[in-house]
Amino acid sequence: MITQPNHVPERLALLATSAVDPFLTDELLRGEQVHGGIDLAKVVEPLPEHDARWWVEPIRSLVEDAMFEFRDDRTRADAWLAPRLHATLRLTRREAADKRLWNHLALAVAPDYVAWRHLSEPTAKRPERRIAPERFRGPADRQCFSRLWWAAELFRNGPDYEPVAAACGNQDLVHTVLRMELIDHRPTAQALVRLLRQGQVSTGREIFGLSVAINAAGATLVYDVLGPDRPRDPARLRDWIAEAESAPPVERYELPTGPDEDPVPEESVDALTGYFAELFETAPVRGRKLED
Repeated sequence: MITQPNHVPERLALLATSAVDPFLTDELLRGEQVHGGIDLAKVVEPLPEHDARWWVEPIRSLVEDAMFEFRDDRTRADAWLAPRLHATLRLTRREAADKRLWNHLALAVAPDYVAWRHLSEPTAKRPERRIAPERFRGPADRQCFSRLWWAAELFRNGPDYEPVAAACGNQDLVHTVLRMELIDHRPTAQALVRLLRQGQVSTGREIFGLSVAINAAGATLVYDVLGPDRPRDPARLRDWIAEAESAPPVERYELPTGPDEDPVPEESVDALTGYFAELFETAPVRGRKLED
């Protein structure tokens, strides 16, 4: 397994997708050898030096702790790392939508973590272990770090990251739901987590079937009428981001605390949980027989 590059930058930067491919060597995608880091540093765009959020050390510390703690079951690292990455890398959604930031984090700062987490297991059809290039520079639901940050952003309940840990403990939920436009509706996200906790959905087929039903119903029904949300105060997020300079490292054994925003109205979560449970009863789940 590869280790971190010889040269790890002190600060995050922006790495254009067009500049990524020369560094995605066959040796890297097989998890055998990483680039040295010096040449990559020549093609990045620096971020403002006065902003404490861009220091790399807190992120390197997190991924190293994750690789050690979950060395026997790497998939469990997602539920642990997602809330802590979000609380460490305090971004606006506009900043998080910039793929160049995630390109740099995955390729320059922590390619060893990408390899550790996403190197495939050998199979009869594909005996060679490989890392999909999308884990370094792919869309938000595939890229190693952006998928975790966005999962934390969409599933957190105000400052509470516990729903994030629950959601990220199910790979099928995160992979399927991050591609749903409706997931940006906070009561919808919390209702999905509640269905997961209650055991009403758990398998990939069940989650996919439910997501299809939710999207289809959403074409004719406005979920904000069934489960209205409170307006969000952008000042609270700005204050939380501004506190990054003085914030201590996130706790390893307790969940961190997110922006001091109001939680989702409980009555809205209740209403949508019940509605989605009814939808699921007739959802097209492959392999499930519906009663007459």
